[in-house]
Amino acid sequence: MKKITTSVLLSITLLQFSFGQSDFKTRLSDAGLELTKQEVTYDPAYFSIDYPNGDVPSGKGVCTDVVIRAYRKLDIDLQKEVHLDMKTNFDLYPKNWGLTRTDKNIDHRRVPNLMKFFSRFGKVKPISKIPGDYLPGDIVCWNLGGGTTHIGLVVDKKSPDLKRYMIVHNIGGGQVLADCLFDYKIIGHYSYEK
Repeated sequence: MKKITTSVLLSITLLQFSFGQSDFKTRLSDAGLELTKQEVTYDPAYFSIDYPNGDVPSGKGVCTDVVIRAYRKLDIDLQKEVHLDMKTNFDLYPKNWGLTRTDKNIDHRRVPNLMKFFSRFGKVKPISKIPGDYLPGDIVCWNLGGGTTHIGLVVDKKSPDLKRYMIVHNIGGGQVLADCLFDYKIIGHYSYEK
């Protein structure tokens, strides 16, 4: 009897844990889809912003701002999280910009920094050409060529041919929903929840 009770409790706990994970990813996906209703002009300018919970002006942004804003809707401040980790572990982060110290205004808005952060605190998922490997709530990073990187959020909306989930991103046309998963070279695939 004790063995059965322990086994049943373990099964219930695992089901609750699994449900909680998918619930988070569903909410993150929904947050990303909600962002597509906001009109945003692509603007890569440097902005001085508040800390914590700082954001560039609401009608402006780049690809990283899509991910940052989606997480912020779930009360996760990537500006703060990235800044705190970079303050302690600056040497682990890319040196692409010649900085010698952190900058809370921009560090979290750089794709390579987010990739490092997600690889340290999230789950690194396989990079493949299999559409089913990319699930709602996943973060995908691409190399666009010429040293340009890009990031987007997989959301729970299928492409017109129903073969894969679509991406919410900003590659120049604002925060949009697009069927672009395999349009560029994938260099990162993550799942992150705090």
